[in-house]
This record gives sequence, C-alpha cells and structure tokens, in this order.
Amino acid sequence: MQFSLRWKIAIITATAALLLTWLVKTPPGLLGKMDAVGYAVCHRAPARSFWLEDRPTPVCARCSGTFLGSGLSLVYILRKGKRGLFPPRWMMMVFAGFALFFALDGANSFLSALPGLSSLYSPNNPLRLVSGTLLGLAVGSVLAPTFHQTVWKDSLPQPALSSIREGGTLLGLALTMDAAILSEIPLLLYPLAVLSGISVLGLLSIAYALLWILLAQSENRFSEWKELWIFLLLGFLTALLQISLMDAGRFWLTGSWDGFPLP
Repeated sequence: MQFSLRWKIAIITATAALLLTWLVKTPPGLLGKMDAVGYAVCHRAPARSFWLEDRPTPVCARCSGTFLGSGLSLVYILRKGKRGLFPPRWMMMVFAGFALFFALDGANSFLSALPGLSSLYSPNNPLRLVSGTLLGLAVGSVLAPTFHQTVWKDSLPQPALSSIREGGTLLGLALTMDAAILSEIPLLLYPLAVLSGISVLGLLSIAYALLWILLAQSENRFSEWKELWIFLLLGFLTALLQISLMDAGRFWLTGSWDGFPLP
C-alpha cells in the first residue's frame, strides 16, 4: 500500500496535534510526562513502586522491569541485524519459565491485596522488579524476530539470540539495570525512570506499526528503515491515542494523577 502525499500530511498533522494536546494536558516536567505514560498502563501504586527522592517512579516495580527489560532486549537484538528466527527451543523454554515466575509472583501479590486471604510469601518490590524484567526479556526476544519477519524483504535466517553467550550477556545487562534501580540512587534511577516511560511508548508504537503493516497488506516489502517511517509514525500516533484515551478516562474517574493506594 502506498500513501499519497495528502494522507502523509494528514497523518503528520494528526500526530502533531495529538502530541501537542497531550503535552499541554498532562503533568509538567519530563517525569510528569512519563507519569502520564505510566498512568495509562500501570496502577502506579506508591507502595509497589520505587522512589526517586520524594516521588514514586512513573511505573511500579513490576512494570519497570517488564518495560525496561522488553526495551533492553529489543534494542540488544535489533542491533545485531535483521535476524528473523525465534531463539532456539531451549531458550524459549527458559522464557516460558520466566513467564511462569512472573505469573506466580503476580498472583501472590494479588492475593496479598485481598482482604481475608493470605499470600504464599511476603511480596516485595525487588521480586516484582526481577519477575517483570525476566518477562520483559522474553517479550523483546520474541517481538524482535516477529518485527523482522513481518517487515523486511531480506530478513536473516538466524535466531534472534543464537547462543548461551548472547543470552547470558543480555541477562547480565538486565540484572545490572535492576541493581541500578534497586540502589534508588537518583543519578542512576532518574534516567531509568525516564526510559521506563519511553519504553512503554516505544513498544506500543512498534506493535501498532506492525498491525498497520498487516492491515495494509505491506508485509515483507521494506529494505531500509527510512522506507518504514510512515508506518512507524502511524504506530506512534495509535500508541499515543491509546495512552491519551486511557489517561482521560482514568483521570475522569479518579480526578487525580496519583496511583492507586494498593498495599
């Protein structure tokens, strides 16, 4: 599908108008904007979040791990070229274990919030962070080859992660990132807090760009990133529209940008 100049101008104008409106209506400051991104996808409960001096981070501990882990994994794999195959079976089984750990720890935290029920163990933010990070690594490792398979004419017949060394390096980077978050040192936590919001917007934009490519029946027609710009912009527009609508709905219901008061 080829977009005419009129359609391209319309998409650019709509994106600029929505972005400007969202920037004006959301809380001030860079962290305020990231709070608004997190507000659309996360409960942002202060007790379940890390703190940057006197304020909670834009997303909770579990979401911080999930989105930062996904973003890290995606960037790590995309830098290795157009690898279009999923990781080997043994690695996918490890990722399934990560997903199970995420689900079990999430269910345990949920039980602790229900009156009259007791959790299997005491929930805590470090576990939430690690479980989210491990799931995020799995998500990014699947999303990257899916992107390559869908977009490029010439994706490479290589696994996204092809060896224990590559998987171990990615895991080491992720755990180093988690250690920086757990330190709650402002100099380390501030950029990661900003990146958590950027990761939400970036991952949603890529997912929606893929959806638009499928809807336009334009799979496997691209050779370079510059050819993809209109679909990436459409993905960003759709992601920002989702975030804007969820922000508006939640603010209309609660009248506050604060997180839910979960224990």
